[in-house]
Order: sequence, then structure tokens, then C-alpha cells
Amino acid sequence: MNTSIRKVAKVTKYSTSNRKYAQLLQYFCAQTPAEIVIELGTCVGITTRYLSQVTRMQLLTFEASEALIQVAKTDLNLTNIQFVVGDISFTLPQELEKVDKVDFAFIDANHTYQGTLNSFNEIISKINSNSIIAIGDIHWSYEMQQAWTEIKQRPEVKLSMDFFEIGIILFVFPGEKKHLVLDF
Repeated sequence: MNTSIRKVAKVTKYSTSNRKYAQLLQYFCAQTPAEIVIELGTCVGITTRYLSQVTRMQLLTFEASEALIQVAKTDLNLTNIQFVVGDISFTLPQELEKVDKVDFAFIDANHTYQGTLNSFNEIISKINSNSIIAIGDIHWSYEMQQAWTEIKQRPEVKLSMDFFEIGIILFVFPGEKKHLVLDF
């Protein structure tokens, strides 16, 4: 039987970052002022919980599925999280108009070349030199690898770190532009 209903356990198993990557994202988020944090792809809210612990003002987390947002909100008593439901190609530009800057962003929603680049280009218009952008699933498909390659070659990117599942982009780094592949 072909159905669009999936169990929460299956969604969690195949669509969320494991604890070590959630902690890695939390670490890099904490290295910024973490006043405005963006997460594209809430899923069931596991990474949301990690990021919210170091967010000083507001975490905007975006998800297309209302059902997943309801799961993510379960037992969540944190006041610094704003859930944004809908297609990020529409909701992200609308929400970015309301903020002056983005300190940390995690792009893990539209796993296509164009979707990833569009999200990156929207967010980069609000970053500053201390901002950090993380991109999920950079080796998930040829399209994602292509998007990752293009992003890390951008002139404003000074340091890129490839942790295989996640790529980290920094805009300030002393010395020459550098790309690191790290075992984690």
C-alpha cells in the first residue's frame, strides 16, 4: 500500500541530524553572537532544541509540514523559538525582511542545487563578518555536492569546513582562503 503517512520514528531516523552533529551545530552557533538564528528544516525539532539552548534572542525555524511542526512543539517550553510554516521560498524572504542580521543559519531544507543556493543567497544578504552558515547533507546527492562546491568558492567565504554530513562556512579567517576536510 502506498501512503504518505510516515511514523515519527522513521522520520526521525532518516531525516534528522544525530546527536554529534546537533552538538557541532550548537557549538558553531555559540561562537557567534547568536541573537538571530535561522534553521531551515525543523523536522521533528531535535536540532531546534540544541540551537535554542545557545540562542540569545530569537531562533526562527522553518518547516513546510504542519504535522512535523506539531511534533517539534511537543514538550517545548522555550520562548525564544518562532516556528514558521510553509514553503521557504516564500516564508524565508518574508521573515528576513523583519530582521537586521543573521548570526547563525543552518540550511537543511530543500535538498536541491537551486534550493540550497537560493536559501544561501537570501541569508547571505543579512550576515555580518561574525556570522556562520552551516549546510546540511552536502554530500547527499550530486546536486548538493555541486551547491557546496559553488558556495565554498564564493569570494566572501574565507574558511569552509567539510564534516561530510555538514559543511560550515565562515566569513572571517586570518590568512589565505582555506577549505578543510575534517574527520568528526
